[in-house]
Amino acid sequence: MAAAADVGQLAGAAAATLLAAVLVAAALGRQRQRRRRGAPVEGIPAPDDGCAVADGAGSAAVDGPTDVIIVGAGVAGSALAYTLGKDGRRVHVIERDLTEPDRIVGELLQPGGYLKLMELGLQDCVDEIDAQRVLGYALFKDGKNTKLSYPLEKFHSDVAGRSFHNGRFIQRMREKAASLPNVQLEQGTVTSLLEENGTVKGVQYKIKSGEELKAYAPLTIVCDGCFSNLRRALCSPKVEVPSCFVGLVLENCELPHANHGHVILANPSPILFYPISSTEVRCLVDVPGQKVPSIASGEMANYLKTVVAPQIPPQIYDSFIAAIDKGSIRTMPNRSMPAAPHPTPGALLMGDAFNMRHPLTGGGMTVALSDIVVLRNLLKPLRNLHDASALCKYLESFYTLRKPVASTINTLAGALYKVFSSSPDKARDEMRQACFDYLKLKV
Repeated sequence: MAAAADVGQLAGAAAATLLAAVLVAAALGRQRQRRRRGAPVEGIPAPDDGCAVADGAGSAAVDGPTDVIIVGAGVAGSALAYTLGKDGRRVHVIERDLTEPDRIVGELLQPGGYLKLMELGLQDCVDEIDAQRVLGYALFKDGKNTKLSYPLEKFHSDVAGRSFHNGRFIQRMREKAASLPNVQLEQGTVTSLLEENGTVKGVQYKIKSGEELKAYAPLTIVCDGCFSNLRRALCSPKVEVPSCFVGLVLENCELPHANHGHVILANPSPILFYPISSTEVRCLVDVPGQKVPSIASGEMANYLKTVVAPQIPPQIYDSFIAAIDKGSIRTMPNRSMPAAPHPTPGALLMGDAFNMRHPLTGGGMTVALSDIVVLRNLLKPLRNLHDASALCKYLESFYTLRKPVASTINTLAGALYKVFSSSPDKARDEMRQACFDYLKLKV
């Protein structure tokens, strides 16, 4: 028993360190490769000829053929479109549905992700959407709680996490990308990549009328999200679904700790609460496995009332029950997929199409935005992208340069989900208790 307790204490301390890292240090630890425009990336030779180094201010002709096709205009695709368009690339974005998305994830941006938004010039996309500042997290277990604030003292006063309606955020980024004269947003469903002798030349897509069209560019970047239809052509996907989120919106509800995300270390797994507007709080109930109780039969409402409700803080109990009774219950599989790319001339994967982790820590958008910064810095010195083989070899460095941020957040997301979930294994249960006790000491 003593040995198990010691292991639990050590693991708890480690998990607490991981929590601090994933919420702040890893996300805030930005790679600031400071490059002169026209200089090769440090340690990586620039491609020859067809991918020559730019001279001057890095502006590609806006009235020529498309430089980059982007498939998908979610968080990754719309942010990437603006970023590359701002650098002078002629960008063609093809998105299946340009109406405002309505999702239950992608609603909480960590401070490190906000810093990436600033780096990309997109920080104003969280303005005028009733986004809420997030200053840290509160953890609850067995009626006890502790509050952990982000160590933001060294940063500008505007730096904090942000939580919001995912669709409003995406629409703001789409609008900003579309405001550039060299960025075209088009609604259409990409059905396949156009390949010739092992090189991707563009895409085939279908528009609303049913007409099949083709678009060509020297570089196609696939950002079509967690349910990507195109990723199999560009990587070896090993998708796992450890759990599902059940989503509710609590209205006119005051959380115990204002401007903080709330994590309930419940049984069998965590419950999350965070504001998404000045009058709404998102609740995400984690349900282990791939099968959830039926919403239509009323089984889900009964589960939420009998199993989940008794474990949530009393201050929000009534609002939680009211949200269940309202009936707007949504579900979403929580997917995890390591990055396993097949470097392919003419194409690249980004965002959730490329790499996913459990959303418990809210790190997905930070990873996507960090990847965009890395890719932007790699592409910026290049005048054109037409030598597909040279560009593919050059962009292999993308997979190395993204690792310090992406791998850290991915690993910690999986580890913390396991630590924060209950288990019949006594040692794991002691580990969870030790983690909570350790975090209480850090206040």
